[in-house]
Amino acid sequence: MQSIEDDDTITAIATPPGVGGVGIIRISGGLVKNIAKVMLGRSSLIPKLAVYTEFLSANKEAIDNGIAIFFQAPNSFTGEDVLEIQAHGGVVVLDLLLRRVLSLGARLAEPGEFSRRAFLHGKMDLLQAESIISLIHAQTEQAAKAAVKSLQGEFSKQINALLQGVTNLRMYVEAAIDFPEEEVDFLEDNNIYKQLIKFKESIYKILNQAQQGNLLSNGLKAVILGGANVGKSSLLNLLSGKDLAIVTNIPGTTRDVLINKINIDGLLVDFSDTAGIRETQDHIEAIGIQKAITEAREADLILFMVDAKDFVEQEDFKSNLILAEWCADLRAKKIILINKIDLYNDDFLKTPEIIVKDEQIIIFISVKNQVGIDLLKQQIKKVAGFVEQEQVFTARTRHVTALQQVCVHLEQGVDFFKKKREGVFFELLAEELRLAQKFLSEITGVFTSEDLLAKIFAEFCIGK
Repeated sequence: MQSIEDDDTITAIATPPGVGGVGIIRISGGLVKNIAKVMLGRSSLIPKLAVYTEFLSANKEAIDNGIAIFFQAPNSFTGEDVLEIQAHGGVVVLDLLLRRVLSLGARLAEPGEFSRRAFLHGKMDLLQAESIISLIHAQTEQAAKAAVKSLQGEFSKQINALLQGVTNLRMYVEAAIDFPEEEVDFLEDNNIYKQLIKFKESIYKILNQAQQGNLLSNGLKAVILGGANVGKSSLLNLLSGKDLAIVTNIPGTTRDVLINKINIDGLLVDFSDTAGIRETQDHIEAIGIQKAITEAREADLILFMVDAKDFVEQEDFKSNLILAEWCADLRAKKIILINKIDLYNDDFLKTPEIIVKDEQIIIFISVKNQVGIDLLKQQIKKVAGFVEQEQVFTARTRHVTALQQVCVHLEQGVDFFKKKREGVFFELLAEELRLAQKFLSEITGVFTSEDLLAKIFAEFCIGK
């Protein structure tokens, strides 16, 4: 772990910029007691006791009045001496107080440095530290609850239990390699195989929960794609409950990409309304179409809209040139929406329905009459793999990636055990367990590089 100099004291404004009733300045490090003595005019402070006091300038004049709370090491967020100054939330007042703290020997904290110090002092592991980011940026109730579970250590507990088991098994395998004279009957020990299977089942369960947590944290990027006047903007307005996009009967009304975050039963979806894809001589509209294509290439999900008239009049609507040209090679999952079914008399089209045909998902809807929209929402969650459950903890993409690697190495270990390759079997299994152990350790920060730490904590706010 990186060491911290005793007198390296950091400070930052911990509340958002702007005007508010209260603004907080956080100070952490070896100089806290001296700063408190000079700024508060008090020889000592009782830990965790809120004190109403003046905050003094260099010439002993009051900069402001407010609350000061002292947290003595190691019983603080960072594990160091910490002082929190709760002043009035004016921009000028907070700036004056911050400059006063800096003049007394503190330095401005880097992004996430308070949380990084908490991690380095063993106050939390890396998973818990990262959950703070997720909690701060949570935009749904479900995401906030999941972040709290990670902050309380639910994710860490499961990872640590699995890590301990894999480590113990690896020790057993290494013993069989290093001390063959002990005649460890490794290949015939069915308990070892059962442990491997148990670990494999556990990691897939954790991976599923982590993928759900990652969806809660990052959400889904969905692009509404299709020709002109098929109802894309109307769908965005309906889903958002607002008149965000201009809707007219004139083709080419939408020129730019309009993005709106929409909460679908706890799943946050970034919906992008795009220009209708068609041949055009209008230069501005052509730029909008190119933007639509770019958005589609970066999407997790494409909602491709087709006018019901086109569906009815084409013998095979998959031959639609727009669909063939712009959707066929895109990596995103796709849902095809047959819109405006209210305009046709066919009973089949008037009934909202989902059809899976040639691995394509087709939903018949009427945006105007709000028919089939609930089916669409359900299908979006299903395609995303989102399941509403109480025990989900927040997770980030790096956690999911690491867990997927653990799955690969445990699967390989099971394969080696099944084949019981003589001679090099011990070494092969030991290496797979070592790699699984490495990726599990990186998740919680037991083993990680400084570069990884710097990247993670750089995502934090200055005051965290």
